[in-house]
This record gives sequence, C-alpha cells and structure tokens, in this order.
Amino acid sequence: MNRADFVEGLRGGSAVALASAPFGALFGALAVENGMSLAEAAFMSATVYAGASQMVGIELFGHNVHAWLIVLSILAVNFRHVLYSAALARYIGHFTPVQKFLTFFLLVDPQFAEAVKRSEAGKPLTFAWYFGFGIIIYIPWVLISIAGGMLGGFIGDPKAIGLDILLPAYFLGIVLGFRKRDNFLPVALVSAVASVLAYRYVGSPWHVSLGAAAGIVLAALLPLAPQEPDLEADALQSEVHEV
Repeated sequence: MNRADFVEGLRGGSAVALASAPFGALFGALAVENGMSLAEAAFMSATVYAGASQMVGIELFGHNVHAWLIVLSILAVNFRHVLYSAALARYIGHFTPVQKFLTFFLLVDPQFAEAVKRSEAGKPLTFAWYFGFGIIIYIPWVLISIAGGMLGGFIGDPKAIGLDILLPAYFLGIVLGFRKRDNFLPVALVSAVASVLAYRYVGSPWHVSLGAAAGIVLAALLPLAPQEPDLEADALQSEVHEV
C-alpha cells in the first residue's frame, strides 16, 4: 500500500473517530444496561459495526423480541448500505476481491461520504487511503464500546444529559455535506417528510428505509440540472489538438 495515502486516510478518519466516540460509549453503556455482557457488546460492535442498527438491536434485545425480527430490523436500518455499495462500485473496480471485502465491511456513513467526495474531486480512491480512513474509525469504535460498557453505570440516563441527540445531529451533518448537489432540497425534504410519516404510522426502524426510498424515487423522477461547460478542460483539449 502507498504509505502517503494510508497516512492521509488516517488523518482524515481520526476526526470522525473522535466525533463518533460518544456514540460508541453510549452503545456500550446501553448494551450492558439491556442485559448484554461486555463480551457480547464488544462482539456486536466488532461484527455489526453500524451505530444506528446496533442501537436498534439492543433496544429489541431488551424487549425479548424474536431473533429473526431483530435481524430483519437491523437489515431495515442498514438497507442504505446496499445503495452506498452500488454508488461506490464504480470507483473501486481496480480493488482486489479481498480489498473489496474489507471496503464493504468498513463502509459506514462518513466513509462513504468522504470516498465519494474524494473521487468526485478527481483524487484517486486508493485502497491505502480507504483502509487508513476506515481502520482508524473501526478500532476506536470497538474499544470505546467496551469502555462504555465498563463505565456505563457512571453515565446514568443518557437522555438526562442530552446524549440521545448526538446520533441525529451526526447524520444531519453528513446529509448537509451534500447540500450543493442537484435537487438536494426537494429530495431531502421528501425523505424527511416520508420518514416522519412512516415513523408515525409504520414505526421504527422501518421509517429509515421508507424515508430513503421516497427520496430515491423522487431523485429518479426529477430532471438533472444542465451541466455548465468546463471551459478550462475545453481550452486544454484545444491546446493538445493544436500541438
């Protein structure tokens, strides 16, 4: 792997690791509070590795729900990752099968957002950068989940100190990072309204997938904004032809 790309990935992911630390600690605390052992909480963080669906999972564990329903609920929350992987596929065609496996395992929301932004900015999406960005988030996530499980008793009720607002605020920040894209406002608005309605009439966690589906349908129906001509690229091409 290219060492410079790997170090660049580590630097970029470290900010995300720091921002996600409260979520990891909160998950560990809630997991132990809902009857999971410390080892089970650590195993879930290491294998599921998806903050929102982990929260859904432990909530269902605490209510003695059937295992198949827990799996289905987690799948509903994580369905967006199917869309993430499809959107990312065109940028990672040069990865080996093993690299693609690790790529999709580490594919969380900020990983996807930064990988797409990097590719669209014309920078090469190397596995070294991607792995560095992902591993610096993954390892602290697991370790902090364990710490949260060990020290969860000192946190008390997370809602009493406002920790329950961290996850929505985190996702809102990711969404706003794409605010300059075509048709962002109508798609985001429809997704939000559909999600709220689904939460009211269908229930959690299905509102996540239903809200996303509504936004996808609208995005597919709306026309793309006309692309402005790239004058700089045209000038460069003209110079090449002249030479």
